[in-house]
Amino acid sequence: MIDFRLKVFDTVARRLSFTKAAEELCITQPAVTRHIRELERQMNLRLFERQGNRVALSEGGRIVLKHTEAIHAISRQLEDELNMLSEVHRGSLSIGASTTIAQYVLPPLLAMFHRLHGEVRLSMLNANTEQIEEALLQGKITLGLIEGESKRRDINYTPFARDEIILICNPAHPLARKEEIRLDDLAATPLLLREPGSGTLEVIASGLKLAGLRLSDMKVEMHLGSSESIKSYLMNSQECMAFISRDAVKREIEEGRLKTLRVRKLSMHRQFYFITLHGQSGGLGDLFMRFSVQQRAGR
Repeated sequence: MIDFRLKVFDTVARRLSFTKAAEELCITQPAVTRHIRELERQMNLRLFERQGNRVALSEGGRIVLKHTEAIHAISRQLEDELNMLSEVHRGSLSIGASTTIAQYVLPPLLAMFHRLHGEVRLSMLNANTEQIEEALLQGKITLGLIEGESKRRDINYTPFARDEIILICNPAHPLARKEEIRLDDLAATPLLLREPGSGTLEVIASGLKLAGLRLSDMKVEMHLGSSESIKSYLMNSQECMAFISRDAVKREIEEGRLKTLRVRKLSMHRQFYFITLHGQSGGLGDLFMRFSVQQRAGR
């Protein structure tokens, strides 16, 4: 519903590249340039400054961007409220999700939602929890899904699903045949862990602490930056183990490429949350939230 020229401007301002904006909008670079020039003529000011091969927002451009973000938010709210008058849902829904949710939980939900509501244009931002919260506050997304709960006062947190962190290993690992291992077995086994600052690592540290262990007690073989790299490493190692989200390793376990291990007196869980702005209700965001909860409950 927003003027397309403002959408082009917003995209160039975010990407700081006419080429990348053209790719995102699926139009040509000359078309991007034309829209920006028309907007500059209409406003009688320069929106961008050239810096060699790069562009930067001018002072006027920064002012326009601030108001463009507000216009986007109002436009989305208007579309949502008009949708409530019709049984056919239309409009745009921009969702942000933190890493595990974006990689393993959200894509199948988006596909199923799209089959039911093909008139809704969906987009997803993948970033860490803090960045997703900032994107929500800045009006860049309508709905967020995060791992954990930071409890910012200006954000509403709604429980979505519970995630279990499990211990996995190569099926050829010496302990793989045991139905359950002890805490001292765990402490004596080389572990792969997520990188410092990872939300998953924080859950692991908290779970170990409740069981009377510390990360410093573990034999850490390596820190890796993603669940995919951890899974690939374990498939080529018969000595290591790793803690990982059950959602992230479901397929590999079903196919027998990796194996889960229970640890006596150790359990690790975390909560996934929807995040919305206070006072924001109804519309496509609520529709997607209800749909997602129903789908997870019916698994």
